[in-house]
Amino acid sequence: MAENFTEKTAEEKLVEEVQADFLRRQQERRAIERGWQLNMNFLSGNQYCDINSAGEIFEEDGRYFWQARRVFNHIAPTMDIRCSKLGRIRPSLAVRAASEEETDVYSAALASAILSSVCENADLDGIISDATIWSETCGTAFYKVMWDGFSGSAVGAAEDGKKLRQGDVKIAAVSPFEIYPYSLSEEKLDKQPSLIHAKAMPVQDIYLVYGVRLAGRDIEEFSLAPFSASAHAKQVEPESKAVRRGYELVMERYEKPTEDMPEGRLTVVAGGKLLYDGILPYVNGENGAREYPFVKQTSVQLAGSFFGASIVDRLIPLQRAYNAVKNRKHEFLNRISMGTVAVEDGSVDVDELCEDGLTPGKVIVYRQGGKPPEMLTFGTIPSGFAEEEKNLLDEFAKISGTGELTQNADSFSGVTSATGLQLIIEQDEEKLESAYQQIKRAVKAIGKHVLRLYRQFASDVRLLKFTGENNALNLYYFKGSDISSDDVVLEADSEANLTPAQRRTVIYEMLDRGLFSDENGNIAVGTKNKILELLGYKGIAGERDLGALNRARAGDENLIMKSGNAEVKDYDGHAVHIAEHTAFLLTEKLSAEVESRICAHIDMHRQKLNKEKNGNENQ
Repeated sequence: MAENFTEKTAEEKLVEEVQADFLRRQQERRAIERGWQLNMNFLSGNQYCDINSAGEIFEEDGRYFWQARRVFNHIAPTMDIRCSKLGRIRPSLAVRAASEEETDVYSAALASAILSSVCENADLDGIISDATIWSETCGTAFYKVMWDGFSGSAVGAAEDGKKLRQGDVKIAAVSPFEIYPYSLSEEKLDKQPSLIHAKAMPVQDIYLVYGVRLAGRDIEEFSLAPFSASAHAKQVEPESKAVRRGYELVMERYEKPTEDMPEGRLTVVAGGKLLYDGILPYVNGENGAREYPFVKQTSVQLAGSFFGASIVDRLIPLQRAYNAVKNRKHEFLNRISMGTVAVEDGSVDVDELCEDGLTPGKVIVYRQGGKPPEMLTFGTIPSGFAEEEKNLLDEFAKISGTGELTQNADSFSGVTSATGLQLIIEQDEEKLESAYQQIKRAVKAIGKHVLRLYRQFASDVRLLKFTGENNALNLYYFKGSDISSDDVVLEADSEANLTPAQRRTVIYEMLDRGLFSDENGNIAVGTKNKILELLGYKGIAGERDLGALNRARAGDENLIMKSGNAEVKDYDGHAVHIAEHTAFLLTEKLSAEVESRICAHIDMHRQKLNKEKNGNENQ
């Protein structure tokens, strides 16, 4: 009798292959995940747990029933201080022009305005804060920079009545629990041959994005495994497991471009079905290449490891020792204050004594001829407790990088020199410099992704509104092809890790040294407004900067004179116009006709400028 079987289709084989690949990576990363979960437990205050030989988190039992097991959580405030300091890093992005030509300068200004608008609309500051919490807790966090076709301005209506939108960039903070690299030893994200982003999504969202209906199931939030109530009851794990109901696990496998696949490959699988299989969707790499839509941020970079380390890893042994010292100290205090009673066997009712203790005024009846109960003395608390407690607190400050000055200013009460205190503060900040640099690199990479996505998807004309100099509303009509440069840099004032007080001090010193003044010792209106803004008084920086307005008008005239004549107004700032038009001639490659037209325009400005000077002299 012939055996009946159904040969699997290519689609089913691909689904099984992606699922098996995900399970392999999940198993390889299991030990690292348990470390992250242990960190989260200690950070939340559940500190009597550890990882056993089987690689599972278990609850530690006290050696004696009477031992105190209180938690004195110093990891949480230490992390609060680190996140607060790192929160000062909110870099402002700008784009460097490819050359000094007017078109490149305009393109750079446009790209900078796009970055500013996207950062504001996407709440990049909040996303950085979320990612920093993950990187500080687990050592690594990720940003996913995508193009969302369901956002942006409405441009019409579809047949089903839903609004059609232009689309816009979407940025999301992604926890390390969702990212599964091909190799755990490859440090660089862009060097990974493939990457899996596994996440639990509601089945309604899956249908909205991919058009496939799935039944859904209960999925554990961090392990991304199907939730089983019976299996969960058998496990002895201290962390609470959040369960998402009506969800399905979506596995997105990104494969790097190769010779066989020059545009890479993206395969999306969920619920045993293939949702998508095609090329990498985003042209977000260098020189028009397709890359992963992710940016990695680490707290402490480890050599030979894809995932970084967390400061919590180093603080856990100190926290265990600190809890032990404090609990033993309190037990010693209890023995001194409540006492330990020694009684002769059979001389008193021991049960009654154990129940009531030696209450004040208590009448103790003991056997005639026996020895009355007596209190054992233990003296005073040994000085070693206080010394060890202080040493552990000092180690907390040193290892965490939050600084002795931040946590314990009394240690430097004898330092009265301003220079000495400044040196201590600088040393304190240097311990966080690596984390600062990681955030800055990540934000610069996000900026490049944003501009490349706009270049790829913003094919129709768009209107961009933003506030420029003097709080004037500027309008840009642009298409993605107008973005010629993605050389993202950090603005100078966002490179310095300064507190508001330190920033004000630097500005005052620069004012005293005359760095903001011109050759006549005057401060330009625009410069004064910018200084007031940096000092936190933007509300009173309302004076209009005529120089900036004239430069903007001269820039518009430069573009007009490429194809026609521009009128010279009597109220123009002629000196400013002459300088701007001359700079345009020196930086642009113009035809002889346009060059002659601009030179004639400059002569008209010179004539009016000379007329003004002669009129002032006659007065």
